[in-house]
Amino acid sequence: MWPTDPENGLSPKSTIGVDVYNPPPLHWTSLLLLAYQSCGVVYGDLSTSPLYVYKGTFSGSLHRFLDEETVFGVFSVVFWTITLIPLLKYVFIVLGADDNGEGGTFALYSLLVRHAKFSLMPNQQAADEELSAYYRPGYSTEDTPILKALRNFLEKHRKSRTFLLLMVLFGASLVIGDGVLTPAMSVLSSFSGLQVHSSALTHGEVVLLSCIVLVCLFTLQHWGTRRVAFLFAPVVVLWLLLLAALGIYNIAVWNPRILRAISPYYVVRFFQRTGKDGWISLGGVLLSMTGTEAMYADLGHFTAASIRIAFVGLIYPCLVLQYMGQAAFLSKSPHCNIHFIFFESIPRPVFWPVLVIATLAAIVGSQAVISATFSIVRQCTALGCFPRVKIVHTSNRIHGQIYSPEINWILMLVCLGVTVGFRDTDLIGNAYGMACAGVMVVTTLLMALVMIFVWQQGFILAAMFLLAFGSVECVYLSAALMKVPQGGWLPLALSLVVVAVMYVWHYGTRRRHLFDVQNKVSLKWLHALGPSLGIVRVPGIGLIYSELATGVPAIFSHFVTNLPAFHQVLVFVCVKAVPIPHVRCYERHLIGRIGPREYRMYRCVIRHGYKDVPGDDNDFENDLVVRIAEFVHMEAAEAAANADDPRNSDASVEGRMAVVDRPFDLSRTGLLMRAPLPNPEDSIVVRAATAAATADSSKTETIQSLQTMYEAESPGFAMRRRIRFEIDDSTSESMDPAVKEELSALVEAKHAGVAYIMGHSYIKARKSSSIIKKIAIDVAYTFLRKNCRGPAVALNIPHISLIEVGMIYYV
Repeated sequence: MWPTDPENGLSPKSTIGVDVYNPPPLHWTSLLLLAYQSCGVVYGDLSTSPLYVYKGTFSGSLHRFLDEETVFGVFSVVFWTITLIPLLKYVFIVLGADDNGEGGTFALYSLLVRHAKFSLMPNQQAADEELSAYYRPGYSTEDTPILKALRNFLEKHRKSRTFLLLMVLFGASLVIGDGVLTPAMSVLSSFSGLQVHSSALTHGEVVLLSCIVLVCLFTLQHWGTRRVAFLFAPVVVLWLLLLAALGIYNIAVWNPRILRAISPYYVVRFFQRTGKDGWISLGGVLLSMTGTEAMYADLGHFTAASIRIAFVGLIYPCLVLQYMGQAAFLSKSPHCNIHFIFFESIPRPVFWPVLVIATLAAIVGSQAVISATFSIVRQCTALGCFPRVKIVHTSNRIHGQIYSPEINWILMLVCLGVTVGFRDTDLIGNAYGMACAGVMVVTTLLMALVMIFVWQQGFILAAMFLLAFGSVECVYLSAALMKVPQGGWLPLALSLVVVAVMYVWHYGTRRRHLFDVQNKVSLKWLHALGPSLGIVRVPGIGLIYSELATGVPAIFSHFVTNLPAFHQVLVFVCVKAVPIPHVRCYERHLIGRIGPREYRMYRCVIRHGYKDVPGDDNDFENDLVVRIAEFVHMEAAEAAANADDPRNSDASVEGRMAVVDRPFDLSRTGLLMRAPLPNPEDSIVVRAATAAATADSSKTETIQSLQTMYEAESPGFAMRRRIRFEIDDSTSESMDPAVKEELSALVEAKHAGVAYIMGHSYIKARKSSSIIKKIAIDVAYTFLRKNCRGPAVALNIPHISLIEVGMIYYV
């Protein structure tokens, strides 16, 4: 990796990314606006928990303990639960473990991959570690003996890294499962309130109304998080204020002594009186934390400060007052219908307005986990753990706000199936609690590792964190496991299916990359072919896409032996993901040379973070030409600087790569860029059509028809292709002759046209493979590969310029 050089338009590493971990602070008005928006996206789910917490807690055998002391004990457990987990753990600790502003289980895994070398991702380079956002500021590579021993153990034992990946995939799949369960639970719970004062309404009609609202909710997703947030935030804020007002009213009217239950003494008394029944009832108390993980998973949509402000200033006090008010009402009304406890506690004059707001809030509550699901899926896709799906950016200002149509409609169908199939909020609540507890335990385990390897806080602090929060969450998880037969099996089943899809895709991707690595073309074979590569070199640039960041892929030899001619300039392009959220534009491209100068073969590695979208460069061809020209000048400058050094007498820099930014001053590259020709007859396609017509006039109409279709399909792309490069006469005289010759060949090739060449690979298991591997590769992976978005579509490659050559990989 060449050192960066300010004279070559590259910023020194010490000045790159100063604002990656320490972005400029937002103005307080912008911060409050983001906090307001977060209410509609992040906290919608958490704010609707009062609809079903006490119902789920007292629905079992705990109902026979329905006296004042037990009710006080349940409230005390709820209070300390939302204080310990959402407030202390997530708001004050976990939100600080952001990965360049991104959150979620994959953000924690990404931090561990970079700082502890736990990665199973293929195609990683040492040059990736020089990215400005790769290491956390203040991170030291010096380990204590104990930490070094633990790090070496985890790095050397592949099974431990595989277990860590599976744990992360399981946590991510539980969040995706929440995207199914939250809408069903929230909407069905709110509509069940209609039966309190409307006995004529049947349960089947409530389910039907819920399904209609769910369809409308998922249909709204294409509007984007920002529009949805502005639409939903007022509803959630009004809902929270209503919860606080109702809570204060119930406390004052029914039982002001409920204030005493804040004392942890009532927690101890509760378990002393109820024993096993109290432990099992924790599955209902667990519902008070549903939506907490969305705070962290949706971090990329907002900022940690805005989420903290919203929770501490509004969410937490309103929820505490509401739970306290419900407990005060229940302590004096033990014979009320516990299934409608929230609606029973509403004063009759305001019942219908509150019911309307509750229904709207339940709809909004589903938005948090739906947004989190989109974020999780994109992270999994970028890190090679999920099939490629369409990702749409819904905001020009906030990069993390996205929408995936395929995932959205799959979530809708499964959610409708759960609503119609279960029809009971108790069963859905059991499943919901199971998913919530599972993902919290995974986050706690990963967070403890982050404290050791990333924050470098030592084992004692990490052990205290793990003991304090892990023990509490394991108690809740054990209570949720008791309800597996009563609906708790659903998130486990969904998670197993999603984990299977993720791991099969990850496994197939790794095996395909391993095949490429083991079957790379020998450079000796390449040199033996000579500059012509043993075939005719025709004018033009050939962009050969490969997943290898180093070496020449085996598919290139397949091209050479099957195609009669090849392009004058060849560029091996590798688009790969690195385990950071975003790669800055000036650090994204690595340019290098393959073979001697006269071979005219280059390599371009384009690095993207797991939150970036590959293929979003609308001027890739022209941009690549400029970067290669800049690289040629950098290479010549270094060769001249080292000419007097005997240790560098070999001017060849084959295999070496440099970070090349597109220079602001194009004249530095020795090239000039001309605007598109005003006359469309001068375009490359029309010139080709004219030449073909001269040779065979019968083909004129066909070629012109193709030209018209091409121009109509992508006029912007055709216009960019007509941009012309020329050698700058003002600098050509002082230019090195070899550099001038190489740039002239590059410009000539660009004018002749650019072709995109990809291998259409078929992955098959070897005949000697086990039956499990054959099923995973030949059936599961092949099915996923055929039904996901193709790489050419994902990379936004123009179809008219694409050449695909089939090849079978036996892995």
